[in-house]
Amino acid sequence: MIELKNEQLAIRIAELGAELQSVKDSEGREYMWQAGAEWPRHSPILFPIVCSVNNNTYVVDGQEYHLPRHGFARDTAFTVISQTDQRVTLALHESEDTLKVYPFRFNLAITYRLEGNRVHVIWHVENTDSREIHFQIGGHPAFSMPGGKLEGMIKLDNEEPMDALKSYADGSHDMVEVPLEADMGILEICNNFFRNDSVKIHKSQTRRAMLMDTDGEPAVTVDYKTPVCAFWSPFDKHAPFVCIEPWYGIGDPRDFKGDFKDKPLMNHLLPGASFMSKYSITIGH
Repeated sequence: MIELKNEQLAIRIAELGAELQSVKDSEGREYMWQAGAEWPRHSPILFPIVCSVNNNTYVVDGQEYHLPRHGFARDTAFTVISQTDQRVTLALHESEDTLKVYPFRFNLAITYRLEGNRVHVIWHVENTDSREIHFQIGGHPAFSMPGGKLEGMIKLDNEEPMDALKSYADGSHDMVEVPLEADMGILEICNNFFRNDSVKIHKSQTRRAMLMDTDGEPAVTVDYKTPVCAFWSPFDKHAPFVCIEPWYGIGDPRDFKGDFKDKPLMNHLLPGASFMSKYSITIGH
């Protein structure tokens, strides 16, 4: 387990999946969900797909491949390539096993950096193949509800009416827009909010989501530049956490039957090219 610390925060990262597992403030208060029975993860890295491909099957150049939901990175050991007291970078590249399920050569690096009361999460994908590669990447951090139960509020930076993608209880979705259940940018977090699985806001309609504490002050703020941000907690499990998920990608729509490269919100890299983006988690205000 990797530990980083400054005067305001202490965080822990597992080498398995390069997963951020703990964020504590200077008083020792934990902000991450601690992987209970309702969901056994903390903050998985989603790569090389976000959500699912239909029937866990996709096609590249006429050949079928199979990937589980959210890809393989979250269950694969990363290697620490650099570390200081307040910064660490972990890397993953293709292997014999990954090439069986994802036929591209790549280098994926995840960096965590502390800055005051903020954690920067930086994604870097490099194409080390001799052909164009296609990928999606996303975050899935789960934050404990400030009140200790699945009741609360998330405030978005956009107070205008917004659209979400039509989702279904089985976790699937269509690329059809429905009105977002929000009032002046406020999401009322409760079990019923997740009756159709995750709530997916696309087209970069938001750049910030603040999970408010019981006094109406920001407990956790997530800043992102991704085309999609999703919100999730497992329906009917009443688990006291909510995920705020910045995504460069999205799962297959129900009717999608095309090639992997033609999936909605797919990212492409020519040989030698690289992709970099980040999101941040701010504790308190």
